[in-house]
Amino acid sequence: MDVLPYLVAGWVFLAGCYGLATSRNLIHAVGCLSVCQAATYVLLLAVGYRDGGTAPVFSDLKPGTRPVVDPVVQALALTDVVVGATVTALLLALVVQVAKRHGTVDPDELSELRG
Repeated sequence: MDVLPYLVAGWVFLAGCYGLATSRNLIHAVGCLSVCQAATYVLLLAVGYRDGGTAPVFSDLKPGTRPVVDPVVQALALTDVVVGATVTALLLALVVQVAKRHGTVDPDELSELRG
């Protein structure tokens, strides 16, 4: 098994976390969170990949005659994309509301939210 996709997923996740930790803009933070989410796509596709595998459709051949990829991992990746898009849209809507109410998207200037 090749480790390159796992290293790429880890690198993309760490790049997103670094951007999230150093962000001084809420929109940038949402974008960095989306980059972290993209690392899970790479990880799921790396887990479900099979060398020489085809789509798991057995209309013309008997099961077990050829290697196929795991359809559960493909469904999880698709679900991950949908959930990621929904979370990103929700967070961007919250950023718009914060910008309307407070006039800034800098988290350090939001002193009214501190306890």
